[in-house]
Amino acid sequence: MFFKINCPVCQMAAPKFEDLEAAYPGRVLAIGQDSDADLASFADTFGMASVPLQPDLPPYTLSDAYGVRVVPTMFLMDDSGAVVDVAESWDRDGYNRISRQLAEATDAEFVPLSEEGDGLPALRPG
Repeated sequence: MFFKINCPVCQMAAPKFEDLEAAYPGRVLAIGQDSDADLASFADTFGMASVPLQPDLPPYTLSDAYGVRVVPTMFLMDDSGAVVDVAESWDRDGYNRISRQLAEATDAEFVPLSEEGDGLPALRPG
């Protein structure tokens, strides 16, 4: 997942990335477009304490390499590092689709990241 600390949609989605890491340990990496200290503070504040963090500072080489247009953007990678799926902004169906694919790839139980009625919108632009 690519994110920025001052992005309200990233703040809203952050606990869901913690849920993703809990469901599929070692399969989640959050790449923040901010400093290490700011990323650590964000993780503490918005509930991503278990998610590994990596900074991508200007000129955003990693973000550019993946063609990130908006934050948050979540990529699903296969074991060879190829991009299998992408969900941009907050997209309940996209996030659940990626969670389902992770469950299938790891023989884990599928964990929906968001469901209707949980207080989160179906879609929200980043």
